[in-house]
Amino acid sequence: MDIEVLRNFLKLSETLNFTKTSDKVFIAQPALSRQIKKLEDELSIVLFKRNKRNVELTPAGAYFRNEVQKIINQLDYCIKQSAQIEKGEMGEIRIAYTHSVMQSFLPDLVKKLNHALPGIKIILIEMSNTRQVEAIRNREIDISLSTNPTIKGNLKSKVLKEENFAVVLPKNHPINHSNFVSVAQFETESFILAPKADGELYVGIIESICIDAGYLPNVIHESSHASTVIRLVEAGIGITIEPLSGLIRYHNNNIKYIELKNIKQKAIIVMLWNADLESAHAGIFSLINDFDFYNT
Repeated sequence: MDIEVLRNFLKLSETLNFTKTSDKVFIAQPALSRQIKKLEDELSIVLFKRNKRNVELTPAGAYFRNEVQKIINQLDYCIKQSAQIEKGEMGEIRIAYTHSVMQSFLPDLVKKLNHALPGIKIILIEMSNTRQVEAIRNREIDISLSTNPTIKGNLKSKVLKEENFAVVLPKNHPINHSNFVSVAQFETESFILAPKADGELYVGIIESICIDAGYLPNVIHESSHASTVIRLVEAGIGITIEPLSGLIRYHNNNIKYIELKNIKQKAIIVMLWNADLESAHAGIFSLINDFDFYNT
């Protein structure tokens, strides 16, 4: 099975037009048609439904496209890594993170990796919990750093840090450290949280903090970006609950936070990766294993 044929198949699955695809891949349309027909014969699968007007993927074709895309992504990554190793550049590693991870230990970890392995190019990408798991499985990223993720499939995982949550309030809110008793005091408040689509387990844990206090939080706004949530709290629109490390770098007079020390729920920062990555980046994994995640 020819790799270029698979690439042409992927391009056709995007355009669903033989003429446009042949122009993009620089081969004649009849040659492209023969390639796709030969691929279908080789697989004994009908990949496309064709008539004089339309081209569309069959259900089997759609599945094949998704799986081939993963293979091509990994192949392209391997080729790029090999070329960089050949040139002495040692390649790159793609790390996805959530907001609280960046506000916590990630800058110090990246600094240590840069110092110890100057030839490694570190690409940082902010993503939601849900998107990170998907990206790891599709080989779009190498390492996922997220808070209370839902772990699916055969990904490897390691707990890096456990910390308390905190209630975030506008600066002029009547509840403060001196009169705070429990989360039950916020039953009538409006909450601003991340959407469950960004991390069902993570948001569920935050909701369970309120449920344990006797109520379901009244969520009036949702945002995928923690900085947006904090700005809405600053404006007095509502309150929120965030991992403590996501707040300690906020130095302004518009918010305050109360650490929730006496509840069972904890913010747990987890690293996810595919097992075969360990041999390709043994140095990075060794440094991560030795890193002090609590004192940074």
